[in-house]
Amino acid sequence: MDIKPTESELEILQVIWNKGQCTVRDVHEQLAKTKDAGYTTTLKLMQIMHDKGLVERDTTSKTHLYKALFTQERAQSNALDKILSTVFKGSTSDLVIQALGQHRASADEIDTIKNFLNQFDQDKK
Repeated sequence: MDIKPTESELEILQVIWNKGQCTVRDVHEQLAKTKDAGYTTTLKLMQIMHDKGLVERDTTSKTHLYKALFTQERAQSNALDKILSTVFKGSTSDLVIQALGQHRASADEIDTIKNFLNQFDQDKK
């Protein structure tokens, strides 16, 4: 079964990925900094996420701790696959050119990209 988190679920996952594991209150307080979300809404979404298999819940103490089961790498891969196939019609070069043309990459990021491409070239030989 292919799990596809909603935008709200991805926002919650971002908080959990950054903190490792956290309570509903932790997530709610972080989300409240940037959006108007009620505590009970956050709680309900996290319960749904648990039912969907996106997070696991430790219920051994009164305050439940949530931990991500859906990895950040998987979310990035899913999002990239969708954008690549729908927006760029499968053209990796168009995607990379657009990304680099629209957003300033730092010198370190450019070096990382160059190193990746060099390694990719070596692996193909």
